[in-house]
Amino acid sequence: MSNAFFDVPVAKNEPVLSYGPDSPEKQALKAAIQAMKSKTVEIGSIIGGQVHTTGNKIAIRPPHELGHLLGHYHKGSGELVNKAIEAALAAKPAWENMPWQERAAIFLKAADLLAGPYRAKMNAATMLCQSKNAYQAEIDAVAELCDFFRFNVQYMTEIYKVQPESSPGVWNRMEYRALEGFVFALTPFNFTSIAGNLPGAPALMGNTVVWKPAETQIYSAIVIMEILEEAGLPPGVINLLLVDGPVAGDIIFGHPDFAGLHFTGSTGVFQHLWQTIGKNIAKYKSYPRIVGETGGKDFVMVHPSAFPVQVATALSRGAFEFQGQKCSAASRAYIPESLWPEVKVQLQRDLSSFKMGSPEDFRNFINAVIDERAFDKISNYIAQAKEDPDAQIIAGGYCDKSQGYFIEPTVIVTQNPKYRTMCEEIFGPVLTIYVYPDDQFEATLELLDSTSPYGLTGAIFSRDRQAINVATEKLRHSAGNFYINDKPTGAVVGQQPFGGARGSGTNDKAGSVLNLYRWVSARAIKENFLTPTDYQYPFMGQA
Repeated sequence: MSNAFFDVPVAKNEPVLSYGPDSPEKQALKAAIQAMKSKTVEIGSIIGGQVHTTGNKIAIRPPHELGHLLGHYHKGSGELVNKAIEAALAAKPAWENMPWQERAAIFLKAADLLAGPYRAKMNAATMLCQSKNAYQAEIDAVAELCDFFRFNVQYMTEIYKVQPESSPGVWNRMEYRALEGFVFALTPFNFTSIAGNLPGAPALMGNTVVWKPAETQIYSAIVIMEILEEAGLPPGVINLLLVDGPVAGDIIFGHPDFAGLHFTGSTGVFQHLWQTIGKNIAKYKSYPRIVGETGGKDFVMVHPSAFPVQVATALSRGAFEFQGQKCSAASRAYIPESLWPEVKVQLQRDLSSFKMGSPEDFRNFINAVIDERAFDKISNYIAQAKEDPDAQIIAGGYCDKSQGYFIEPTVIVTQNPKYRTMCEEIFGPVLTIYVYPDDQFEATLELLDSTSPYGLTGAIFSRDRQAINVATEKLRHSAGNFYINDKPTGAVVGQQPFGGARGSGTNDKAGSVLNLYRWVSARAIKENFLTPTDYQYPFMGQA
């Protein structure tokens, strides 16, 4: 029994290691990569703490080295979906009634395990199966996931501390219950940290979870489960389900105990899931919580007063780190005529110095895109741009999938601000630039705001404070994460809570207390110490 109010350790952002030449972390990471490549693994669904294999084995290969086999995962059927739901519901009573500090301790320990003995393994898994370079893996798979686990614990205590006022003779209390039922977490390939946070955040608040990771992230997802199990997470709290999305959805969204969806993925899929949930609404015991972060067509807006070299650097990093496979990646830019010549020279100089290849060679800045479907989609955009009269490729454009899914960082310049690559999400290393007349800054802001259905991230570059103020106001709804004189990527937990609105999602801000509020259902409790014994009120007396 608890006999104290506990203060959790103050959350601090996990330091990002440099992986410089001959550094201990680089040596450990190289050893981990070699060890993981030297063997093949068999990965099954983890349901109620038990591994379920099916014999339906799917190969796992690095996107940058298709000839190498990392292992197989066992694809499941509807039977495993039902087992996962049953396991989550069976684990629910004990988990939601576990004292909050015990739940907190599990995730705090998981963060320390990840930052310590599992650091190299998690980075290696992410580099191998998602083709991230060492730095991109470090800031995602280790630093950000540590931050999610630690800051979420702190946010949980902040929620629990919010209590109502009490009047004389009355004690009012607020209880923050877990949702009634189970939560479905559907996670993407591009961020290992998101894959850990989407099931982890609801679980911390007392929910049990069915988690379906992206097929191309399974190799690192199993490391997350390994860490959580070592940290003491009870069986059935998070159930890793390896099935096709439609197989899972058909069963989960028809189940009466479905209580919430935590999603990151495409806008089209999210809208379809929302529609399905709406059609099934009468089946559920409660109204499910729907939390989603989807696509983006993220912008860099440049004022004539900006420094060209700063703009070029922001575009080189913001558009092409992790091959542009970030929902926050800069994919369209609006640059004034007076700055364009200098920005163009610097941008082309940067791109010509990029090295592309396997992340195992630490000199490579660019690696492979995630799979053949992504390769074909992105390369089709590039091929079309080569043919269109209102598009000009000024850098990149080469694509090759003979050994791995490699696409050169590509820059398109268009005279048509509504050209398709200015409007449509590509999710790859393609940046489109529109050059506007210097005296059309405010008109271009309005053009920018009306071009895309998304509202995720964006940036303004300017040395003119009034121009910054104007852009901040006119682009108020264009981006949920807005950057001033910085690239539109790299949000840090606890510093820039992440999420957008419009077609980009529900803006429930992962990495903040706002997200955790979505995974609780409050109950107000009033206790009267002086219970009335007479129904009559003073006003009823004779005047």
